[in-house]
Amino acid sequence: MSLVERVATVCEQTAGSFPPALAEEARALRSRLDGPLRVAFAGRVKAGKSTLLNALVGERLAPTDAGECTTVVTWYEEGPGYEVEAVRPDGERRPLRFRRDGALELELGDLAAADIERLVVRWPSRRLHEMTLIDTPGLASVHGETSARTEDFLTSQGDRPGAADAVIYLLRHVHRRDIEFLDAFMDRRVVHASPANAVAVLSRADEIGGGRLDALDSAARIAERYRSDPQLRSLVGAVVPVAGLLAETGTTLREDEAAALRSLAAEPDAVLDQLLVTADRFLEPSVGALTIELRAGLLDRLGLFGVRYAVDLLRRGEVTSAAGLSSALVAASGLEELEAVIRQRFLPRARVLQARTALAGLRSLAERARGRWPEHAAWLDDAVERIEASDTEVAALRLLHLVVSDQVRIDPEAAAEVRRLVVEADDHRRLGLAPAASAEELRGVALERAGRWHERAGDPLADPTTVEACELTARLLEQVWSGT
Repeated sequence: MSLVERVATVCEQTAGSFPPALAEEARALRSRLDGPLRVAFAGRVKAGKSTLLNALVGERLAPTDAGECTTVVTWYEEGPGYEVEAVRPDGERRPLRFRRDGALELELGDLAAADIERLVVRWPSRRLHEMTLIDTPGLASVHGETSARTEDFLTSQGDRPGAADAVIYLLRHVHRRDIEFLDAFMDRRVVHASPANAVAVLSRADEIGGGRLDALDSAARIAERYRSDPQLRSLVGAVVPVAGLLAETGTTLREDEAAALRSLAAEPDAVLDQLLVTADRFLEPSVGALTIELRAGLLDRLGLFGVRYAVDLLRRGEVTSAAGLSSALVAASGLEELEAVIRQRFLPRARVLQARTALAGLRSLAERARGRWPEHAAWLDDAVERIEASDTEVAALRLLHLVVSDQVRIDPEAAAEVRRLVVEADDHRRLGLAPAASAEELRGVALERAGRWHERAGDPLADPTTVEACELTARLLEQVWSGT
């Protein structure tokens, strides 16, 4: 029986035997196992969460201004039609009117943000089929209640686990507040959470170095430095630089915008030199043939770097059409690298991450049942404990936690081997082999390395935690060898 099947069985047994209030939560946990992966976007105010979400969906859905709706947790789900509803803390659901003018504009009616637990946007998008994307209010907001909504939603609060299966955390530089939040999301008390379900995005990468044409190269170097930061590496599985605005506009570029950029690129060098110095100069009414309205629209959609980059591509003849320009902007933005990370790290283990969240929820139910229904709580604790102790996939998450939190005494090269083995989904990548390596070579490497980890586990001077980690690593390598 698979991990998900075992967790589903415990959820069903809990729903059938626990008191009604807790049984309903168990049914909800069971239902979650059949739904899409829940991926939340988090970060400080103005980190670019909504813009990046729009880029991944391929439509301008999430509002990116500072309106009231951006202070509420908003879920974007696949649906057969177009609908938006507000969910209140008591569970009441109220349909909302909306219109499209660029991004969605919602009408809350007589509701205030404080009256809403979450907004749910259902949209017929293939990109929402495998993942429900969740936009959260900015952390470190001047309004404390706004940040509190994100913290309450994503992190463990008392006896209730966070609601997301995975998180994409946007940061512009590594700030103490970012580390604190990620550490809270990785709550070590709940099913041994690990960097396997978190990715950091170095956001607004196009603004680094004043938006020069080499800004994205600079961002890539900074991201590489962050990847080697021990503290950040212990909290996230990858660090990816992304220019969110470039990505969003690249996926939604209109023909009239491409035409305006072609007109701009046709300006004499002397005019462009004046226009592209600063954002203020770009909007100077006495320079250039484009109207102020068109230039303001380009600046809003692309930023100064994006305008500079698009004009450079057009002037060098690398692209000519709207479709070509769209593809070039997306390719430069870093969006494809982030999508690859999601495909390689989140989606292949989506069911495992969902099962992990459900186990956390079952632990929560047991904790709340302990005072009034101790026998129920003891049974559920035992059921969850047996799954955690015996399942290889859960053990892999525990292994990664032990290694990245420096509880295991192994050298950096061995630690990197463990991290790759757990975080990567493809067996070739897990072993650091080229895609062309044969199945026989892969099995041989896995068996040889398993033997080495068994030797480490047999070291009489090794402490119990290191022995456990070595045995878990050998077990995972033997699993690769056997092809299971």
